[in-house]
Amino acid sequence: MAADDDFAFWQKKVEGTNISSATLLATDYLNHFNEIVMLLEMVPDMPDMLEDCREWAPKSYQQHFQDSAFSDRELAIEAYDHVPEKFRRPFEETIEHMNALVLRANEQLEVVINDGNPEVIRMTASSTTAALQRFMDVASSIIHGSAKTMSQEEIDAAMAL
Repeated sequence: MAADDDFAFWQKKVEGTNISSATLLATDYLNHFNEIVMLLEMVPDMPDMLEDCREWAPKSYQQHFQDSAFSDRELAIEAYDHVPEKFRRPFEETIEHMNALVLRANEQLEVVINDGNPEVIRMTASSTTAALQRFMDVASSIIHGSAKTMSQEEIDAAMAL
């Protein structure tokens, strides 16, 4: 089956689901990152929440759906292998940046919590969640069919905690 025919087949297959027929991706995956954003937002008021943040681990798109109660999870897992490269590559790159940002933020938060300055803790957590939200906005737009990503300058600024 030609790539265009394969994509058209999968577009029909996901119609009427919460999987985008424009890309074959589902926004439900971003819930994995919403979880860490909520935890990070609590750290300034409850520094012991950093332990929960450290327990958060990156999950691949397919692993997220294997572990989820998403109604179309099997379809989401199967469709991922058919996501066109023009969406898949920028999506995966965006997710890699988000994973790296979380892991680095956890390390930095540990240092600033040990230093004991509440304002620095708040600033670090806040800048991390703002950067993650920016990346999630990009990922969401890719899921909905945009091929626009962040420039390297925007990525560098978001990653510079």
